[in-house]
Amino acid sequence: MIVDVFRAFTTAAFCIAAGAREIVLVNDHEQALAMKRADPKLFLSGEIGGRPIPGFDVGNSPSAIERLDLTGRRVVQRTSSGTQGVVAATRASAIVLGSFVIAAATVRYLRERADEVTIVAMGQNAQEDADEDLLCARYLAAALRGDPLPSTEVTLVEAWPDWFPRRDAELALEVDRFAFALPVHRENDLLIARADYV
Repeated sequence: MIVDVFRAFTTAAFCIAAGAREIVLVNDHEQALAMKRADPKLFLSGEIGGRPIPGFDVGNSPSAIERLDLTGRRVVQRTSSGTQGVVAATRASAIVLGSFVIAAATVRYLRERADEVTIVAMGQNAQEDADEDLLCARYLAAALRGDPLPSTEVTLVEAWPDWFPRRDAELALEVDRFAFALPVHRENDLLIARADYV
């Protein structure tokens, strides 16, 4: 399981909740832009260094997604941490996206299908720890073991960059907002996450 709370896999969950049929996870924004040139109906979501990518429909922002209607749309997502972790997990027999908003469903999904689970907290650009990812990883691990659940409280700083609305963080810290897991499937050289309502 790859965990990215702020904000990749929270945004992915919000896209699915907004009606998207699937999320294609890529490591390169140029690949995403080329895919959109080939299919203008694609919806691109992502960031580089936290900032929205020119030519993308939206940044990596659940608050920008929460009121959209993406019914039937195919979303392509590129982020600096979460999607990089998925793309790098070449030896994983299976991959599931992890965030607080889909925690219980993710645990149910894994309990039904996995004998062994490795949880990777992506952190900041996959180089530094991030409190929210570590807390989510601990929370998911405790839930999988059936242990008492730890606190999910993250202290939010007062100052926020304009490309990271505070509302994004508030939404990302909501536990079990959605009742689906997001397993990733390898299809035609693409990594595609689709909802599994467990």
